[in-house]
Amino acid sequence: MSDFPFRIVGFDLDGTLIDTLADLTAALNHALGVAGRPPQDIAAVRPMVGLGAAHMLEQGLAATGGVPADASPRLYDELIAYYRAHIAVHSRPFPGLLAALDRLDALGVRTAVMTNKAEDLARQLLGDLGLADRMATIIGGDTLGPGKRKPSPEPIRAMIAACGGGRTAFVGDSIFDVMAARGAGATSVAVSFGFLHQPVEELGADHVIDDYAELVPLLAGIR
Repeated sequence: MSDFPFRIVGFDLDGTLIDTLADLTAALNHALGVAGRPPQDIAAVRPMVGLGAAHMLEQGLAATGGVPADASPRLYDELIAYYRAHIAVHSRPFPGLLAALDRLDALGVRTAVMTNKAEDLARQLLGDLGLADRMATIIGGDTLGPGKRKPSPEPIRAMIAACGGGRTAFVGDSIFDVMAARGAGATSVAVSFGFLHQPVEELGADHVIDDYAELVPLLAGIR
């Protein structure tokens, strides 16, 4: 039996497991185009990502002339429909991820996803990229119902329970990931290459990695 110190390693999705920025930007720009607004480039959209599609749309509208109260629901539906139809055109796993998952599998570690993305979209994306079946569970921002999403620790607790319990590390790229992990009693690992809203050192994570090649050696050394 492996003496690896963790039984479960959970991951955030956007900006942590998968670089989804180009496809999210395309979906936002589709909705902005419907509203007669100018498109935004990837650099402008990056800080809008991470708090859900509604937040991204609101930020995109605010940046291009303001948020029309009566149009937002229609534009949200346009954004989601476009994204669902183009969910994995450019999205790919971050470098080194697949090798890290292979190593965790070999060590008998259960891997899982806990994201604020809607569960059906998360499952579709991971399925299209051939990763869904590698996860013991996939929990989205709507899985547990209203108000039960990161930074609440409840979805990470649910993730841990679905994986059978045990010492857990959670990998993410936002302060919400760190807060949720801390509240659930999990070790938090921040990735410096994610969709960061602030310097990675300010997230307060227990550990930081710059590349997925660092993940398993890091966890193996935590006793």
